[in-house]
Amino acid sequence: MCGIAGIVYKDKKLHNIGNDMTNMLHQLQHRGPDSAGYSIYGGTGLEEDEYILKIQVKESDKLLEKVKDTINFITPIKQDAILPSVGDSFIYKCKISLGRFCELKPLITKVDTIDDVIVINGSHDFEMIKDVGSVLDIADRYDVRSVKGTHAIGHTRFSTESGVDRYHAHPFQTYIVRDISVVHNGQITNYWKVRDPLERKGHTFETFNDTECLVHYIADKLDTGYTLEEALEQSVEDMDGPFSYIIGTPQGIGIAKDKLGLRPGVMAETDDVFAIASEEVSLREVVDTHNVEQISPGEVMVYEI
Repeated sequence: MCGIAGIVYKDKKLHNIGNDMTNMLHQLQHRGPDSAGYSIYGGTGLEEDEYILKIQVKESDKLLEKVKDTINFITPIKQDAILPSVGDSFIYKCKISLGRFCELKPLITKVDTIDDVIVINGSHDFEMIKDVGSVLDIADRYDVRSVKGTHAIGHTRFSTESGVDRYHAHPFQTYIVRDISVVHNGQITNYWKVRDPLERKGHTFETFNDTECLVHYIADKLDTGYTLEEALEQSVEDMDGPFSYIIGTPQGIGIAKDKLGLRPGVMAETDDVFAIASEEVSLREVVDTHNVEQISPGEVMVYEI
């Protein structure tokens, strides 16, 4: 029983979307107390060849120095910071440059080989923020309310089938296509049937979370020429189980719901904003909810700016 939300500002300008998404997710907190997360698009201000890495590093003597040396051996670190965190690990954030997007995953894989280190996120056009704990705690910890953007997706998690930690929190992303992320409510019951052909095509999975399978599936479709809408439509045909999910891309968001409509979802739109969430109470934080629409069973939608 997770909560999902998405918001798009139609004017393509930067808005206080971190604040808006925090308010939306806070209203969905009852749907998922374990962790929460955001993908906030459009406000990174990076050059075309620049990427942000967020890396979880265990508190240990000289371990961060080893992480920095590993990255600098491949490409110079241009800017970095240590983010406030909880537990025995912290988040190291750094900005790098790469000649091509395809170089990002090998770099992440190299960093991941270091013991007690895991890359949480690598992105160009969106800021991913996720952690264990409540929405408001996470928002305060990472100063989410100050993050600006054009559109965003978010999640509150109630874990049913994988670990409760920072890495397993939503959103999930893949490095097949640049800057694709997903938040998901439900279960993909034919998970292995979907995952197996993707692995045989060369996709590498880091978890057994069905949401990771979902984002790989969509990225694979996009990489082979499908439009986002076509990929979403095919996912409704190929995936079994109760699910609703939101895909974030640099251009906007996409939405899909299972054929039986077993997971809730509502949406509302004004002249300025399009918003979607698991429950109407979340929409009320950002739009006039006099004209709320239910997402129909099997429905897909793409809202791009």
